[in-house]
Amino acid sequence: MFNVLKIYHLFISHSWSYSPHYNTLLEWIDRSNIVFSNYSVPYTDPFTGKTKAQLQEAITEQIRHSSIVIIAAGMYVSYSAWIDYEIRTAAAMGKPILAVKPWGNERLPQIVQDSATLIVGWNSDSVVKGIKRLL
Repeated sequence: MFNVLKIYHLFISHSWSYSPHYNTLLEWIDRSNIVFSNYSVPYTDPFTGKTKAQLQEAITEQIRHSSIVIIAAGMYVSYSAWIDYEIRTAAAMGKPILAVKPWGNERLPQIVQDSATLIVGWNSDSVVKGIKRLL
């Protein structure tokens, strides 16, 4: 009998203004025993020069290929039309949404509360266990 290696296809939603949150989440996952493909839009290779419709389609495709969407659920989500779009797209596709509540946050945006499959705390162990639980 063979052990089948599970590869997780992750989309980590983020705002460039909050890229340290994205970088921390990516570092935690990278240091774990999770083998993954990253379908996020990286800072080093953004979708530049596209219209709004083209950006939406590119993000939709990234989410379509992922098996889970991870949201750093700080209140800034309330102000980001793109992160809102990513949450709604993931929900419409039936993708599990892991919301990570940043340390010290008292509240979560309503869309995150309504759409998250699972909400975990801001620490590596919670994030890794959350990913494994949802997939």
